This record gives sequence, C-alpha cells and structure tokens, in this order.
Amino acid sequence: MNRRHVLQQLAASKAELAYRYGVTRLALFGTVVRDPARADSDVDMLVSFDGPATSSRYFGVQFFLEDLLGRRVGLVTDKALRP
Repeated sequence: MNRRHVLQQLAASKAELAYRYGVTRLALFGTVVRDPARADSDVDMLVSFDGPATSSRYFGVQFFLEDLLGRRVGLVTDKALRP
C-alpha cells in the first residue's frame, strides 16, 4: 500500500463519503504519506464533517475506509486537534 493507491481510492469514494457521512475533507498523515508503508501499517487520516461528528458518522467513515482500503484506519477529527 502506498500513498498514490490510497489517494486514488479516496478520490473515487469522495462523493459517497460526502453523501453518506457529510465528509468535507480527508487528509492523510503518518507512515502511508512517507511511502512505502509497511505491510502492517495502518492508515492515519484527519477528517472534517459538515456538521457534528456523531458516533454514527465517525464510525461509519472509519469502517467504510477500512473496508475500502483493507487496512486499519486511525481517524482523527479536526475538532480533536489542539494547537
């Protein structure tokens, strides 16, 4: 799994993520960005929603992405970041 593959998968799923979960932004960080990720690396992502990050939305996105990518996904909301 490399950055290009992940970005292609995310681009192909952008409309569905927005429609089903209200995702307005996804950003990669962590080992996948640095290429190449190890076979057991998870995929770390920052997510923004068009409204509250309810548990239904948050876990819906996490499970959707794990199914899509075939990897564990570490998901962090933009609201969880502290300067």
